[in-house]
Amino acid sequence: MSHLLASLKESIEALLAKSGGQWGVYLEDLTTREVLEINADQRFFAASLIKVPIMTAVFAEAYAGKFSLEERIPLRHEDQVGGSGILQHMTPGTEWSVYDLATLMIIQSDNTATNLLIELVGTDAIRTVMEKTGMSNSQFYNKLMIVPADLEGYNEVTAADMGSHLRALASGSIISYNSCLQMMGILKKQQHRDRIPYLLPDPDGDLIGMLPKWELANKTGTVTRTAHDTGILYVADRAVTICLLSRELEIVTANEAMAQIGKMVYERYAK
Repeated sequence: MSHLLASLKESIEALLAKSGGQWGVYLEDLTTREVLEINADQRFFAASLIKVPIMTAVFAEAYAGKFSLEERIPLRHEDQVGGSGILQHMTPGTEWSVYDLATLMIIQSDNTATNLLIELVGTDAIRTVMEKTGMSNSQFYNKLMIVPADLEGYNEVTAADMGSHLRALASGSIISYNSCLQMMGILKKQQHRDRIPYLLPDPDGDLIGMLPKWELANKTGTVTRTAHDTGILYVADRAVTICLLSRELEIVTANEAMAQIGKMVYERYAK
């Protein structure tokens, strides 16, 4: 069995030491099941990474017949919150399908869309999919950009737990094959691409219709001095989970380190 990830460990550890801050790293070759872990069970503030299991909960509840993905939800002024996303700037009263809200939540990290979906499925549904996908060291408590005065706890995840959740989606081992296919499709449309894929070559071939050199199904998360990127890199005939969580360092520094790790993994597998 090849040990492609093991060959990167020393370089990654040196890069993280140089970058400073605290890191949680989980890499997994989904074909060989080789794993590289660095503080992978360390809890971090989830930021927008929590939107991945929220998406999964939405698809699970739709599959269970609680609602349809085409069902439309009206946008109310009181639903609109700041941070990422376009819905905060849209006209109250407009209606958005559940599927479109899930797409906006992932590809633009829309906080208003996220909160609408949390209200739709409820806390228990989100916690259930986290449990079913092996996110045993992570927790979900509250909506985004709304911190209740009586706070139960924080939304937290680990690199290993995000890797476990992504593995469930990539293998179709939660909900249904079609649901996982749709969710991976949404993650591949991600518009925040300034971390893991930033230093990768242009994925498009020279001729129209050529297969891309690589694809990435990912989700980022950002708050002050906390930056994450987690996803699955598809390159050649392999799929590699890359979960990078960081805190206590400048966002630009974290972004640069994540881009370097993304490049390392790509170059190792593209040969």
